[in-house]
Amino acid sequence: MSESRSHIGHENIGQRFAAALDPHGLILRGAFALQPGDGLGEGMLVMVGNAGGAMWAAFESHRDDDPNPLDRWTKRIVDPLAALFGARAIYPFDRPHPPFQRWAKRAEGLQSSPLGLLIHADYGLWHAYRAALVFPQLMEGLASTCEPTVSPCDSCLEKPCLSACPVEAFSPEGYDVPACASYLASPGGESCTSAGCAARNACPVGPDFRYCDAQIRFHMAAFSRTVT
Repeated sequence: MSESRSHIGHENIGQRFAAALDPHGLILRGAFALQPGDGLGEGMLVMVGNAGGAMWAAFESHRDDDPNPLDRWTKRIVDPLAALFGARAIYPFDRPHPPFQRWAKRAEGLQSSPLGLLIHADYGLWHAYRAALVFPQLMEGLASTCEPTVSPCDSCLEKPCLSACPVEAFSPEGYDVPACASYLASPGGESCTSAGCAARNACPVGPDFRYCDAQIRFHMAAFSRTVT
């Protein structure tokens, strides 16, 4: 083990890791102790993600026109940090796709919203998970959370997210992907691609964390490519 890694191991690694992520607008998003059924060995899985617009401010100046710029930027940031802290990085864009939704629920206790997106009591729907780091042992300062939290959707009686979509793509029965894709490809779909998903925008939780217009357009363009 290198001198720098040994030094890191004797301090509060959670605080140090969070501080290393901060200049890039990334944050710790919970952790949990690995179980044999996870197939990742022993230790702890720590989630890394973003909330609000801090990550966009860090990423935007490094954005290029090649495919998947955010994925490539994320690896450029996280891979060296994983090596420094003695962890192994896993990404949601790896193949086959790792179960990030399931991991996120275990790490932070979040639950799915009626739109299928995980909802956070503070961030609402304006957050994401960008990486997961596998540490070979339980680490000081990286709390393990497995109990589900109370979903703000439980007390949201009107559920405006289910009625805001112009083509009623969301319902208690699920997400109508063909209806959404058809609308996004039509002239009327420009309202969603430029201003964001109407259903997501309608959620009353976490408005202060709403992405800026440029970030919304970026994510909507990427989403549109996957469904149209």
